[in-house]
Amino acid sequence: MIQGKPADGRMDEMVSKEEYAGRLVSESYDRYVISPELYAAHEVKRGLRDVNGKGVVTGLTEISEIVSSEIVDGEEKPCRGKLYFRGFDINDIVSGFIKENRYGYEETAYLLLSGRLPDKAELAEFEAQLSAMRTLPPSFVRDIIMKSPSGDMMNALTRSVLSLFYYDDNPTDISVPNVMRQSLFLIAVMPLLAAYAYQAFNYYKNGESLFIHRPAEGASTAETLLSLLRDDGRYTQLEATILDLALVLHAEHGGGNNSTFTTHVVTSSGTDT
Repeated sequence: MIQGKPADGRMDEMVSKEEYAGRLVSESYDRYVISPELYAAHEVKRGLRDVNGKGVVTGLTEISEIVSSEIVDGEEKPCRGKLYFRGFDINDIVSGFIKENRYGYEETAYLLLSGRLPDKAELAEFEAQLSAMRTLPPSFVRDIIMKSPSGDMMNALTRSVLSLFYYDDNPTDISVPNVMRQSLFLIAVMPLLAAYAYQAFNYYKNGESLFIHRPAEGASTAETLLSLLRDDGRYTQLEATILDLALVLHAEHGGGNNSTFTTHVVTSSGTDT
């Protein structure tokens, strides 16, 4: 029954929003209980794990594979991890570009996107395309990044990517060629979004000096990120090599993790990039 305010027109003193929220939580706990047995009875998976805590199959992929266990005497046991990109052992990919004393993230990105390793001419063209795309819309840094600095980098990146929708000439087209164009652009500008978000937070929240550098033409992704983060734009070869290697290892991490599964769910609704 809905009760109105008292006859004298006075309202009880309002509780704090935290206390009010806590009260609703307590009430919901008392009334919303689903028996664990029902999950088994209806074969409902709890997210990406079954009732025993083991991962469940959520999709099929040929992009990457992670091997973290092996069967020994009929039992599944942990093993030294193996990572494969498009069927290539990550150790073979890394040893290739390390031996040739070059950066490998761009080559790895091409492999993940196209399904094959590029030759020298194709890699050079791919790197040139990324370098040409590595620029943000006019005033984007000032109007989007600088106005709302955040200490949470994922929050800052999410806001920037969402805002780029309004600067895209064809944002809602989910045809594969257009999505590929958008993906290449995001790969190119992600170092800028991350570094500028850090600089904004460092300036407004930490009281440090503000440095907004332009990316150097022809620089690799690792070199770009380091140069934008540093006050003087300088970095060592070793730093760039280690960061490039980290980018390669994190470029893709299997089809059953939370982020990839979420992407499958969201894209299945027909949303734009």
